[in-house]
Amino acid sequence: MAQNLEFNKNEDKMRLMIADIEQKLQKIKLGGGKSKIAKQHEQGKLTARERIDFLIDKNSIFYELGAFAGYGMYEEEGGCPAGGVVMGIGTVSGKKCVIVANDATVKAGAWFPITAKKNLRAQEISMENRLPIIYLVDSAGVYLPMQAEVFPDKEHFGRIFRNNSIMSSMGITQIAAVMGSCVAGGAYLPILSDEALIVDKTGSIFLAGSYLVKAAIGEDIDNETLGGATTHSEISGVTDYKCMDDKDCLTRIRNIISKIGETEKAGFNRIQSVAPKNNPKDIYGIMPDSRDKAYDVRQIISCIVDDHEYEEYKEKYGQSIVCAYTRIDGWAVGIVANQRKVVKSKKGEMQFGGVIYSDSADKAARFIMNCNQKKIPLLFLQDVTGFMVGSRSEHGGIIKDGAKMVNAVSNSVVPKITIVMGNSFGAGNYAMCGKAYDPRFIFAWPTAQIAVMGGAQAAKTLLQIQTATLKAQGKDISKAEEAALLQKITDRYNEQMTPFFAASRLWVDEIIDPAKTREYVSMCIEVANHAPITKPFNVGILQT
Repeated sequence: MAQNLEFNKNEDKMRLMIADIEQKLQKIKLGGGKSKIAKQHEQGKLTARERIDFLIDKNSIFYELGAFAGYGMYEEEGGCPAGGVVMGIGTVSGKKCVIVANDATVKAGAWFPITAKKNLRAQEISMENRLPIIYLVDSAGVYLPMQAEVFPDKEHFGRIFRNNSIMSSMGITQIAAVMGSCVAGGAYLPILSDEALIVDKTGSIFLAGSYLVKAAIGEDIDNETLGGATTHSEISGVTDYKCMDDKDCLTRIRNIISKIGETEKAGFNRIQSVAPKNNPKDIYGIMPDSRDKAYDVRQIISCIVDDHEYEEYKEKYGQSIVCAYTRIDGWAVGIVANQRKVVKSKKGEMQFGGVIYSDSADKAARFIMNCNQKKIPLLFLQDVTGFMVGSRSEHGGIIKDGAKMVNAVSNSVVPKITIVMGNSFGAGNYAMCGKAYDPRFIFAWPTAQIAVMGGAQAAKTLLQIQTATLKAQGKDISKAEEAALLQKITDRYNEQMTPFFAASRLWVDEIIDPAKTREYVSMCIEVANHAPITKPFNVGILQT
């Protein structure tokens, strides 16, 4: 692709953002720090990421998800890197599996609120895509100072064991390896799995440890005798395999997974992959360095999709959304993408800026329905500021057309994958398959911004509210004080719009390098292909 000064400026900005993400990830991957890692090694144990690296097939990729979970949260507790658990999708003995590994270097693997949310997300991925799930258990249980936020509610700790039971009834393979502590309610996870392994001398399972047993019933007993590998493999029969060490345990898991039979597939169409027309790294230069600038989303698409596989749907109608049948790494895909460029129409020049108009919403809804009829997975490329407002739009039925699009997205039965490239504001987030609309996977680029509205607009609105409140209390506010308050509000709001804020709370599965978008989408469809579509597509009642 031809480059110019603007392209180079954009590219430099994107590379700096990617470097910042990598730097943050390197720190996160240290977990509780080098001293805690050294202590784990002294105990004869591998770390969570070392276990996963040994478990997956050689020269295969582990797609880590939720690495930024807990980022910037729990600072008073010393932080919780990656939510104290490593989770993602890897290939084990030739089979795609969800892998969940407690990181014992972070608060002894204790469960924070975000830890529970991340584990539930792992189980959701396993259930939606019918993937085997492997739990590498090494946890001290619930982080007691925050137990009220982890223990009793529907989406808290106990939901894990409910899911274990549901997944078993669904025929989803669950393998649990106790490679360290496994205490209290957490002890049910491995035993609710299909098969449980335990590592000798380092693994232990009990409802209450020796100190609590002494306090509760006065019995003197050590943890190994109470719930070690020998006890549970030779006396209680709680575990199925006694392993010599971590590597022996992980090798046995590989052997178990290797014998799982083939299951029915969804049957998504795939042919031989063809390289994109443009280099995926050209995205760095195409994506503007400011979220207010226009660009042609078709140029982004040309960096992601297979060459010569692009049929645009209703190209000249509803131009603020681009819809196209295409292929990514050979997989058939339907793309729904927000357009930000300036275009010439019969009505004159229009700068779309990611706004959804009535005709675009109507077009997108029809396209989404078509993809469902044809059993084609959907890819949403978000850079949306919302729906068009004003009397002309209201009289034209923008609410009706927007509702039609939301309905089609909500009722889709084909896998939906969402990439937040730029803005993701207001109802536009919903219509373009935001987190609330069950995308099978959702990723953010470093340029992503997720909020109810743009920062400047929101900050001014919040400033008006706060100054009105102060004046109602009889307090005068000078221009300088008003400017300082506006800056404070803007900074706080802008921080909440960042992809890091979203990823820390698992609103997105991961922040990814835009140049790897094609790779991630292909992986997601491959994974989704393991789950046959059993529900008929039906949108119910639509206002036409």
